[in-house]
Amino acid sequence: MQEHTILIVDDDREICTMLSDFLQKHNYRVYTAHNSKQMNNILQRHKIDLLVLDIMLPGDDGLEICRKLRKKSAIPIIMASALGDETERIIGLEIGADDYLPKPFNPRELIARIKSLLRRAHGHLHTAIATKKLKSIPNIKFANWLLNRNKCCLVNADGLTIPLSSGEYNLLLAFIDNPHRTLTRDQLMDITHGRETAPFDRAIDVQVGRLRKKIEKNSKKPKIIITVRGGGYQFTADIEVTTDES
Repeated sequence: MQEHTILIVDDDREICTMLSDFLQKHNYRVYTAHNSKQMNNILQRHKIDLLVLDIMLPGDDGLEICRKLRKKSAIPIIMASALGDETERIIGLEIGADDYLPKPFNPRELIARIKSLLRRAHGHLHTAIATKKLKSIPNIKFANWLLNRNKCCLVNADGLTIPLSSGEYNLLLAFIDNPHRTLTRDQLMDITHGRETAPFDRAIDVQVGRLRKKIEKNSKKPKIIITVRGGGYQFTADIEVTTDES
């Protein structure tokens, strides 16, 4: 029985074939594309659960593709690159990637990242935040926002829906489950990623920055998620449980 559908976007056909064969042996349905046009055709015709996206592509590169996708989709994205530049990794996360793998990588590590990301994307949170309290909450209000847990999106005071990536959604849940409490970067990493992955040090900072841009009136002077010098981050808003969706 095939579990989920993965789309690999890489202009190296040998890599596509190798990864496709490997993932299919692990019960994934796999499509491959070698540029943005082919990728878009597949996304229009098939339901894709996760995207493995190379940065170095002809035409639109992986960063530009990720930027465009994030304007309309919350599909989980793992970016891959042979360049290994930390600045590039940070940019990838800032524009919406959920994870990053430097090339060359062991296909088994890719499998581990895929499984972890799909669990997070489908609401199977790390046990540290999968509490009875959170499981029973259908919708959560804070500041002028409503978090719709069924649709994994935010709704503002005007009823406008703001999509969240899986990383943003799980990070927000971590804060909501610990309001007015300072959480260190390590704690946030453990809560949202678990011990299965080894992201680089600034991953949480980048994700917090992305989340702030969506929920703060001024992301440069945040009021909801504040930085605690030498400590980490604190969610300052009061939480209200509701069954309303608007």
